[in-house]
Amino acid sequence: MGEDLKTPSSDRQRRWSHIPYKWIALSNTTLGAFMAALDGSIVLIALPAIFKGIGIDPLAPGETDYLLWVLMGYLVVTATLLVTFGRISDMFGRVRLYNLGFAIFAVGSILLYLVQGTGNAAATQIIVFRLIQAVGGAFLFANSTAILTDAFPPEQRGMAMGINQIALLAGQFIGLVLGGILAAIDWRAVFLVSVPFSVGGTIWAYLALHETGKIREHQHLDLPGNVLFAVGLTAVLIGMTYGLQPYGNSSMGWGSPFVIGCLVGGAALLIAFLFVEQRVSEPMFRLDLFKIRMFAAGNLAGFLASLARGGLTFMLIIWLQGIWLPLHGYNFEDTPLWAGIYMLPLTGGFFVMGPLSGYLSDRFGARFFSTGGMVVTAVGFIGLLLLPPVFYYPIFAVIIFLIGMGMGMFAAPNTTAIMNAVPAEDRGVSSGMRATFQNTANTLSITVIFTMVTLGLAASLPSSLYNGLTQAGLPSAAAQAVANLPPTAALFAAFLCYNPMGTLLPAQLLHALPAAAQTQILGTTFFPSLLASPFEQGLRIAFSLSAILSILAALASLLRGKRYIHELEDQSSSVRSGEPAE
Repeated sequence: MGEDLKTPSSDRQRRWSHIPYKWIALSNTTLGAFMAALDGSIVLIALPAIFKGIGIDPLAPGETDYLLWVLMGYLVVTATLLVTFGRISDMFGRVRLYNLGFAIFAVGSILLYLVQGTGNAAATQIIVFRLIQAVGGAFLFANSTAILTDAFPPEQRGMAMGINQIALLAGQFIGLVLGGILAAIDWRAVFLVSVPFSVGGTIWAYLALHETGKIREHQHLDLPGNVLFAVGLTAVLIGMTYGLQPYGNSSMGWGSPFVIGCLVGGAALLIAFLFVEQRVSEPMFRLDLFKIRMFAAGNLAGFLASLARGGLTFMLIIWLQGIWLPLHGYNFEDTPLWAGIYMLPLTGGFFVMGPLSGYLSDRFGARFFSTGGMVVTAVGFIGLLLLPPVFYYPIFAVIIFLIGMGMGMFAAPNTTAIMNAVPAEDRGVSSGMRATFQNTANTLSITVIFTMVTLGLAASLPSSLYNGLTQAGLPSAAAQAVANLPPTAALFAAFLCYNPMGTLLPAQLLHALPAAAQTQILGTTFFPSLLASPFEQGLRIAFSLSAILSILAALASLLRGKRYIHELEDQSSSVRSGEPAE
């Protein structure tokens, strides 16, 4: 296997010898991070246009599954595959599998642009092709930080990770703005935009990247561990996804036998996985790495940080485009674009602190910056907690700028510290483990925050809808029927820039109302005004939880200990023992 890796690497090294390899690695992994993040957020903001383009009402009976899987499917598949792909990359070469990931992502992007037909058939194609993208994305996420760690010396890794993280967040928020622009032009253009990035990245990765990491020979794949982990985590994530849907008379699906079965069965498989991993010679999930204090504390801090802020973008989009913007006179067709624009201060904060904290952490270590970053993030969540639903925008902008700064302070130093702490030959699986914790926490965060907001809506939305409709002139019986709108449907309606009153109220009943009442009920501001106060109650619960989790992440980061770089410790040990350092 060593020879297989050396021959093409030598050709590539000669071809690009005039450029320091670390900058080639940084440029490609940064492009990959930017592309994957751009694709995720551009779809998120353009969902109203996508479903309108294929002729589906995602809130109609039987159609909600399509909305859930377009939203969550990518996250579920990526989180499930990251550790396995990281381990495989340690066996067969990180660059080789990273290149494969770019190619798979490109295929998925092209297929999405070529979706045929309308209705459920088109929605199914979108879901399947997004899952193909997720497989490619898992290869990219599992290997990008490992490739950077291999390419850069220890004293420059924080800077490199900071630039990489900047590209990731830039992709997310450029996607929000670009998605709003392209959605107004053509829903297919939303998928077309990732094609040149993915195809160009595939070609650039193949031509320029070469293997620099250590690949141990005669490694074996842990099949039982891979199967238990993949099936167990998939079951848990599917259970959490379907827990967001109403079940019976309940506003959420957590009491559904299917959801309970997925969660309990998945948890049992993951527990069995932990037992198996302690008994195989070459485990997929390197539990022994958690004996390294920096690795364990960094991953715990990263998990808690992602749990705190993973659902932030989703909730801010609902808040802006479903409530705040319509109440400020914006048409539903324009709110996706403006929601992306109004969230730009979050990106700005990250831009300011991301590369700076990465650079400084190379000199002074990660603990101060990552711990301080999560404290700043907690302060930002407390600021959001104190805002009314119809806020003064400059204050909102300052608060999310502060959260962006905190996230920027934390991300690069924490990632660098984790990767510095592990042996070179385990960087692929370590990168996969780190990304798995992060992506799983992001998925869990969306479900937890969504549940908190839904519970808040369930308590007060019915009375708000009833009072608003009766005051607009609707008969009491009809108002009571609409007041039973499931809170989940109300949230999805806000997310999709949609006033559901036109479909919830019978046409005969609407036509019997005075023209002024019809205009009021079907107008842009009616539904958001009724949703605002109940939404605020749930949002306060969610932001309180996020602030607490941010403080816990800061404490976990504080416990990471002094700076630790594995290869330098190895060299010091070799010198002390009189053996030559490798």
